[in-house]
Amino acid sequence: MANDFLLEIGTEEIPAKFSAGAMTQLEEQARKRFAELRLSYTDVTIYATPRRLALLVSGLEEKQDDLNMEVKGPAVKAAYDANGAPTKAAQGFAKGQGVTVEDLFVQEVKGVPCVFARKLETGIETLTILPQLAQDLINALHFPKPMRWGDLDFRFARPIRWIVALYGSEVVPFELVGLESGRTSRGHRTLATELVVLGQASDYREALRKAYVIVDPEERKSEIQAQIKALAENVGGEVPEDEELLAEVIHLVEYPTALLGQVAPLYMHLPEAVITTPMREHQRYFPVRASDGKLLPYFITVRNGDTFALDTVRAGNEKVLKARLEDAAFYYREDQKLPLSELVPKLGKIVYHEKLGTVEQRVERLRGLSRFMAEKLGFEGAGQDAIDRTAYLAKADLVTLMVSDFPELQGIMGADYAKISGEKPEVCQGILEHYQPRYAGDALPVSDPGRVVSIADKIDAIVGAFSIGIQPTGSQDPYALRRQAQGIVAILLDSGWEISLSELLRESYRYLTEQGTSPLPIEDILPLLQDFFQQRLRFVLQEQGLRYDTVEAALSSGGDDLNRAVKRARVLSEKRNEESFIPYSQAYTRCFNLSKKEVLQAIDPSLLVDATEIALEKAIALRIERFDQTLARGNYEVAYTLAEELVAPIEALFQAVMIMVEDEALKRNRLALLGQCVVMLGCLGDLSVLA
Repeated sequence: MANDFLLEIGTEEIPAKFSAGAMTQLEEQARKRFAELRLSYTDVTIYATPRRLALLVSGLEEKQDDLNMEVKGPAVKAAYDANGAPTKAAQGFAKGQGVTVEDLFVQEVKGVPCVFARKLETGIETLTILPQLAQDLINALHFPKPMRWGDLDFRFARPIRWIVALYGSEVVPFELVGLESGRTSRGHRTLATELVVLGQASDYREALRKAYVIVDPEERKSEIQAQIKALAENVGGEVPEDEELLAEVIHLVEYPTALLGQVAPLYMHLPEAVITTPMREHQRYFPVRASDGKLLPYFITVRNGDTFALDTVRAGNEKVLKARLEDAAFYYREDQKLPLSELVPKLGKIVYHEKLGTVEQRVERLRGLSRFMAEKLGFEGAGQDAIDRTAYLAKADLVTLMVSDFPELQGIMGADYAKISGEKPEVCQGILEHYQPRYAGDALPVSDPGRVVSIADKIDAIVGAFSIGIQPTGSQDPYALRRQAQGIVAILLDSGWEISLSELLRESYRYLTEQGTSPLPIEDILPLLQDFFQQRLRFVLQEQGLRYDTVEAALSSGGDDLNRAVKRARVLSEKRNEESFIPYSQAYTRCFNLSKKEVLQAIDPSLLVDATEIALEKAIALRIERFDQTLARGNYEVAYTLAEELVAPIEALFQAVMIMVEDEALKRNRLALLGQCVVMLGCLGDLSVLA
């Protein structure tokens, strides 16, 4: 008979950011272990609140499934003698498997006849297995910052205070961290004063609900969303979707009650981000907006409790926010006493990295690299001036009072203060955008100053880190270099700018050396940097649905100009689906395989003797100039079309002549001909790597 199995780990308040990962781990481990132990069940459900993590397995069978096994024994020639009598090897094997010699049967393994024993392993009772299984599941959980408590070596997110383990109505007995498992849980910390005694596992959800605990995070989410929506509508507003904040709030409360608070009108003149950042990042409040997106003087927060003394709670939250905004208002007034440009010299007092100098030195590098990019991309006059001014002012807000207290506002405040200081709109926008994209899915900069300075900022960070031996390893990337490289790739592809990545990397390195740092040699780090960016480009192309081998073929021709590499990959992806691509790739492969080991020379037309090779050489000569021009412009469609016209004469050549003839001069000339064909047919990449 099947029963439900409940394992609840009761703790002190677990950080909200730990909960989702812990739930995933517990479910994965449970399903894996039940499969390994042949324990059949109907479903697995994971619950979590700030004070508990629970596993509820419905319909768990009362014993393991029986297992019919075929166990391999010795080879037949070792199991039986010349007369067919079982040897000691066969007898020992049979005894070890609990069967008679007569029960053994023969089966071939990789052509070798071996004896086998068929045995039945009868499943044992589930209740016998569960104590150790429960301990294994708890021990298997890992957290970003685990704790130890008392004199225990055991680590967990927070100290464990109780354990519930029930199979049906029976307690699953075990001891862990000095606690004995039982049937007693705990309700809400302040609303439920009595312990929750569970009669059976299936009572769990409703029994906790009566104790003011909603154990299902999805149920809490729905409840919070409904309450927030109703409160916002009462003041003619709405709360835009904010999954990240909602996901955190869900795991901060066990019994949610949303409440509406007011923002004092005297603070509504502050920049919007100055108001919403303390709300969201510091207090976990939801800002309320009008239907047109305008910020309203309200916020919604979610209390962990019922409606008792709700006005007092509201007043307390309003008071906390008022104090935050009063500080912000003071910072805002003080920061405006100096123009933004006069703050730049103060950056010399901020150390960016002990081996890479101050932030002021970094600004010098950003300006140099931004000017270099602007020239390469053809910006002139006012365009160059706006880019240079953006790079000069981009980091100035780091020394403001506002950003010192609210680091999340860097760039945002710089743009606001630049506007107040009378800077041009494109410079203000560039300052705001140069941190973008800040995270996966974030908006990309759209202004030219924003794009250029954003790329320069990220290039400097990456080259600087690599030059002092800091590189991402495995899952470790403390300086977020992968994210910054991904941002560079995204901006370049979005802008369509064609620029040499190697030139940018070398230029960035040059500024580092000019400032007197002692980086590793450029010859050592440049290949690492190039591969680092290639990996990011591979990821982008595969995310766009391109096949792995298509990406590898296109990048074999180089990925220094990211937009050129992407164009090659996309054209190749399209062309390889056409029927005509089959003979095209076959012609490339034959030419490539024959000529790849040769040091190719220039074609000598006077040595051509067969009509087919003369025709192929003329076909190349007629097209090569236009081919080179279109390839230089990055027009891969036209280059491919010109190369495709060589397929027929190449096929004719292979049908008419031998390439590897005894005449050395003739052979080398024909190989040179094939080498030129490889160059043209390979305009989209190395087709030999295609599957």
